Amino acid sequence: MNQPLIFERILDAPIDKVWSALTNVAEMKLWYFDVPEFKAEVGAVFTFTGGPDGGPQYKHVCKVTDVEHLKKLAYTWTYEGYEGESVVTWELSVEGSQTRLKLTHTGLETLPASNPDFAVKNFVEGWTYFTTKALPEYLAGK
Repeated sequence: MNQPLIFERILDAPIDKVWSALTNVAEMKLWYFDVPEFKAEVGAVFTFTGGPDGGPQYKHVCKVTDVEHLKKLAYTWTYEGYEGESVVTWELSVEGSQTRLKLTHTGLETLPASNPDFAVKNFVEGWTYFTTKALPEYLAGK
């Protein structure tokens, strides 16, 4: 699949609160992943481990490639020991008192098709969870 995955949502929170949730390590841990090395700086590298419940866990190695304060955050998304590199981009814009979030994940076709854990449906499921449940609930204080 060469098509990017795109998820757009309107979040009931001001843009600075959403930006903080995307870039503050302490906040990220509460709704996303525990990424203590993360910095919203181009060139910063961070890692985390994750995978299917009860299945193999993969070390993710990511490198920040673009930062526009309150607007855009992008990083590579690779798996240690596996070929392929994809890119995750979070874009924000003001919608009155709310925030429009656009998450785009490109390059999934570069990941090993022979590994079912890297199937597109798994990314769709994961990003849907983060953009429709985990992040909105975190922003609402749940």
